[in-house]
Amino acid sequence: MERQNYFICIDLKSFYASVECVERKLDPFKTNLVVADPTRSKSTICLAITPAMKKLGVKNRCRIHEIPDNIQYITAMPRMQLYLDYSARIYSIYLRYVSKEDIHVYSVDECFLDVTEYLRLYQMDPKEMAVELMRAVMQETGITATAGVGTNLYLAKIAMDILAKHAEDHIGILDELSFREKLWDHQPLRDFWMIGSRTERKLAGYGIHTMGDLALASITSEDLLYKIFGIDAELMIDHAWGRETCRMKDIKNYRTEEHSLSNGQVLMRNYEFEEGAVIAREMTDVLVLDLVDKGLVTNSVTLWIAYDHRLEHDPSKGTVRFAEATNSSERIIHAVEKLYQRIADRHTGIRRVEICANRVVPESFVQYDLFSNPEQQEKERNLQLAILEIKRRYGRNAVMRGSNLLACSTYRERNNQIGGHRA
Repeated sequence: MERQNYFICIDLKSFYASVECVERKLDPFKTNLVVADPTRSKSTICLAITPAMKKLGVKNRCRIHEIPDNIQYITAMPRMQLYLDYSARIYSIYLRYVSKEDIHVYSVDECFLDVTEYLRLYQMDPKEMAVELMRAVMQETGITATAGVGTNLYLAKIAMDILAKHAEDHIGILDELSFREKLWDHQPLRDFWMIGSRTERKLAGYGIHTMGDLALASITSEDLLYKIFGIDAELMIDHAWGRETCRMKDIKNYRTEEHSLSNGQVLMRNYEFEEGAVIAREMTDVLVLDLVDKGLVTNSVTLWIAYDHRLEHDPSKGTVRFAEATNSSERIIHAVEKLYQRIADRHTGIRRVEICANRVVPESFVQYDLFSNPEQQEKERNLQLAILEIKRRYGRNAVMRGSNLLACSTYRERNNQIGGHRA
């Protein structure tokens, strides 16, 4: 008889807000607290709210101005480094029970664990192991966790997302049969992993409102599903039946065919055309130094610019390509500046800028042409390496361009952030 596989998906409940409560010796289930930076604006998004606030009807990831005036709450400024430190501590707890080869870190507050080989070792069933992991996290960090147990990765995730939040012990359990019994009629469809609101609306247009409807459609109208969703229909059909072929070893062995590096930011106000040029330049500067630091080169760079959403202006997008792959600051910055001048709208407020180095490869893959100036390239490379060394030793703001001191620049502030938020 084939051995049954078991997976656990663990999520740290209202993680950022819970960490802030632990640091203040407060109970997140009784304390109204939001993690947000109100200095940005009243429209800033709350990175997390406590379960106590969710009970009052406040939506997760709401904006500050959307919190009802009659609710009193504590505002905690984001401390991203602190949250990463807590996450690392919790990951080290998992490692005491499960090998790193059997753990997939999905996000800073969520992990998948393949516990198939460990149940006999610890003389536990899957739920008992989930309880033990949650107990250890609570005891050592004060953070409450929720868990989903499933016979595949998808079911573990769904058990955690949909069932665990309504269970007294914060644990949901699913196999393929119980998935069909408990969740084929569940609505809305967007509660299911990998089904967004756009996909939900598209499915509704064909009379599909539940996973049961989708499973039935896979029998009666499979060709239609493939026509609508292409190859993604295969995954949707598997999930409708509670099936998932991906295993932990598949995740660990996965390598993308193409790699890229990107850098993006949301601006706190509308930026004028010339101010946006400063932002595009300094973001390109950071991107190029990242390429050099990682020993990579790129053959093209894409710039994406979004505008004030109230004006319903389509984003601007363009790509500049190089004859040979490069990580030269002079070449890439000059090319991006010309691209910005060409694609950016001069009369509409800019609110978001993203830049991406496409198809990055190791420098060892590069073959230089006969028209390159080796001495000039070596001089520039030595300068870039020197800048990186100074930044590593004395901080990321130790070396700056003059434009980084302009009032519109975000360079210095972003160098003190993690993931776009206060460190």
